[in-house]
Amino acid sequence: MRHHSNVRKFGREKNQRHALMSSLARNLIRDSRITTTTAKAKELRPMIEKLVTKAKTATVASRRLVNTRIKSAAETKKLFDVIAPKYAGRAGGYTRIIRLPDRKLDNSPMSIIEFV
Repeated sequence: MRHHSNVRKFGREKNQRHALMSSLARNLIRDSRITTTTAKAKELRPMIEKLVTKAKTATVASRRLVNTRIKSAAETKKLFDVIAPKYAGRAGGYTRIIRLPDRKLDNSPMSIIEFV
C-alpha cells in the first residue's frame, strides 16, 4: 500500500529515479527551459525550487549541498551566480509548467518547465 507516499516512481528503482531527477535539474539549470512529460515536470518542480531557495543563501555549505544534489560544478556555479540572484526578492514560485499537446508516439501528456 502507498499511503501518504507522494513519490512518482516512473517504473525505476530509487537510484535511477535520483539520477533522472538530477539530470533533469541540470538540464533545466543549463537551458532555463526543458520539454518533458507532465509527471516528470511536476516531480522536478519541488526539487528545483528547494535548490534555488538553498542557492539564495550563497554559503559554502549550501553550495556543497546543491552540488551533491545535481552533481555538476558548472550548473552549480550558474545556479549560484546567475539564477539565484535573479530571485533574491522572491519568496518562492521560481518555475512554471506549461502544458503541451500529447506526444504522438505514446500519447503521453507533455509539458514545458521553465524558470519564471
